[in-house]
Amino acid sequence: MTALTAELGRFVASLSLADIPDDALAVAKTGFTDCFGVMIAGARDPVVALLDREMAGSDSKMQASLIPSLKKRNVEDAALVNGAAAHVLDYDDVTLDGHPSAVLVPAIIAQGEVVGASGAELLTAYVAGYEVWAELLMREPVPLHQKGWHPTAVRGTVAAAAACAKLRRLSPEKTQTALAMAASMAGGLVANFGSLTKCFHVGRAAQSGIIAARLADAGLTASPDTLEHQSGYLAAYSPDGQAKLAETFDPAQKVWHLARQGLNVKRYPICYATHRAIDAALDLTAAHDLKPADVDEIRVSTGEMQMLMVRNHRPKNAFEAKFSMEFAMASSLVARAVGLAQLTDAFVGQPDVQRLIPRVAIETTKETMNGSAFAPSESVAIRTKKGDIFASEPIVHAKGSMQRPLSRSELQVKFDDCIGDDLGAKGRSNAFDRLMNLERLNGAADLLSLQ
Repeated sequence: MTALTAELGRFVASLSLADIPDDALAVAKTGFTDCFGVMIAGARDPVVALLDREMAGSDSKMQASLIPSLKKRNVEDAALVNGAAAHVLDYDDVTLDGHPSAVLVPAIIAQGEVVGASGAELLTAYVAGYEVWAELLMREPVPLHQKGWHPTAVRGTVAAAAACAKLRRLSPEKTQTALAMAASMAGGLVANFGSLTKCFHVGRAAQSGIIAARLADAGLTASPDTLEHQSGYLAAYSPDGQAKLAETFDPAQKVWHLARQGLNVKRYPICYATHRAIDAALDLTAAHDLKPADVDEIRVSTGEMQMLMVRNHRPKNAFEAKFSMEFAMASSLVARAVGLAQLTDAFVGQPDVQRLIPRVAIETTKETMNGSAFAPSESVAIRTKKGDIFASEPIVHAKGSMQRPLSRSELQVKFDDCIGDDLGAKGRSNAFDRLMNLERLNGAADLLSLQ
């Protein structure tokens, strides 16, 4: 049996910014910047106001800020509310079978604010959390979605604990305890996709990471082999019982997952299971100047497990539409876009959108890409009422993915759209540049002054 929990504890506690390769740091700064913008956009959603209202009665000497209002809440609840804001629009990045930045960034900002962490420490904590998340993923060959687990909530809780332990400067032993404790706090169900509880999963993971690190620091104990034990975290969440419990972790042979796996930055504020199909549909619509009234059928070839994530086949409002392949295709034809402007109740209810939704047909395959929940490729074929068929080539990687990354200017366009008009063009540009140079900031307070 490997001592994975202890080994990860030592890795996190000893990690320094100087250890991290430049290419991994560049990815981390992209993730932090993109998530910060998405979090501000998500803070406008009513569910974030609901969570803030219900958490407002909590009191603590350890206060952190909500983004962007700067209202003070206790540090754990600030992480929960900001985490929900980061994920509610489904505009946050994707990789490692989940949404790492939406968990890590809110936890890091809240914890970093109360401990007075520097920008370099915030960035190092992000890398620590990401790498722990990746190591957990590498030990499970089957997508957790298959068993009904939400991987972001399951792995994100432990990753957030790693990041917060780093910010608290915990010893290897206390970091090990924080990881073990967080393992008992993890959880979230795919059945709640398409509801407001999904973004709560993410906020709860960020919150739990802070709690685990705080209690470990205070002296609470946990089993030292919780992650790798035969009745522990990896075994319990493994869909087919195939978790690699004996696989070791050697920091001397470290593979930097941030550089290898990277981040897939979302171009559309909708479940990532739809993105390759959206790329295909938008390209076909533009190339052939297709009009919604001319379309008889839109046929999507996608993955069976992907369709478990987009279960709303007849969406009636904006939130349901975020988890609907049918809406994604209808919006691509009607608006020739799938953006924040289309994710409104008014647009979803438009007659031309609702007329197209039943014309979307889905074909699925059980085949997956490299053990993920996604099919190896996706394609779209659009048949017109005249009988013409326009078909896309199979798309393996979505635009914005690690393999087809957004340029810096494209990333800033998304950031500006998320921020809105409050800062003005110069203010948005300054905020973007400072976030992309996170390691140069004096601390979390500088992040809050970006607004």
